Amino acid sequence: MFYIHQTCCISPQQTYTDPDINMLVESAGNKLTVIEPSCEGIPMKVLRRMNKGVRIGVGAALPLIQGLQELSGIIIGTANGGMEESILFLNQIIEYNEGILMPGNFVQSTANAAASQLSLLSHNKGYNMTHVHRGTAFENAVIDAAMMLKENRRHSYLLGAVDEISGYNYKFEQIEGWYKKEVVSNKHLYKSDSPGTIPGEGAVMFLVNNVKHNALAKLAAITTIHSENAMTVKHIMEDFLTNHVLAEGNIDLLLTGEDGDNRFEHFYLQCEALMDSNVTVARFKHMSGTYPTASAFALWLACRALTSQTLPGHMIKKQGSQTGYKNILIYNHDKGKQHSLMQVTITADGVHGKTL
Repeated sequence: MFYIHQTCCISPQQTYTDPDINMLVESAGNKLTVIEPSCEGIPMKVLRRMNKGVRIGVGAALPLIQGLQELSGIIIGTANGGMEESILFLNQIIEYNEGILMPGNFVQSTANAAASQLSLLSHNKGYNMTHVHRGTAFENAVIDAAMMLKENRRHSYLLGAVDEISGYNYKFEQIEGWYKKEVVSNKHLYKSDSPGTIPGEGAVMFLVNNVKHNALAKLAAITTIHSENAMTVKHIMEDFLTNHVLAEGNIDLLLTGEDGDNRFEHFYLQCEALMDSNVTVARFKHMSGTYPTASAFALWLACRALTSQTLPGHMIKKQGSQTGYKNILIYNHDKGKQHSLMQVTITADGVHGKTL
């Protein structure tokens, strides 16, 4: 599909500028909130008008695109981007009786605020697209980037995802039962045998193109599944393994979005059952928390695993017999309805890229 050359990640862990994912940052109040950088590359008069989602999205992207002359476009996936500002703007309409409203909330109330700010700050006039497809928003952005690169072989794109914990949206989802009722630390998330999980947020950006040389990794295949039926999901997983993954060689690492919600554990177990006994199984949502575009964080971790050939012990669920990672399968789902599979493989010279 395409090659990943540079990455940058803002998350609840130490993943920005000097990444250290061996030390696990603990959740507070059943939430995993991002560690925000200073965002020195953003002018102060612009920064003070940005909401959190836009700040972290722009903050993760600027290190990859500043001074880059060959960026052909910006493609971002988000589910809750602009949600907080949208509700603030609607409240203003009621409060001021549809009178004169402050423009800030309106301007940043749309999901494409991060992509548009990036375009303005980098003076990029190329393709600019934001995908808002709930739990497969990032996957649709990935597919969009792959199609653009298939048509434009010499182009390079900024591909990414951003989501924040919106106060209003958090309350709605808490009422619906998506989050733990009891206090659970992310360090003990997988030991909690109860419904719900802990929410998270983050922004992850990738610089992608068709050039193999000096690439961090190759995104070889992707598929999405919309179903609550476990057998339907299993059959599509089997087809994906047969048609894509096994053609590249055996899986070395299965990276799953298991999140401590016992209502959906069977999806992950059936995916693990399809793997050989020598495959290492790892989990990531105790680091990122659960949010619709968390699969972007998993892809960042996969790139890091392929370049460093190591993973922190706290991620490992089952240690396989393989001593290195060449072929990684990422499986994630959002609320048991929107599932995705991504295959990430090592490149022959994939140790020269840049991960932040």
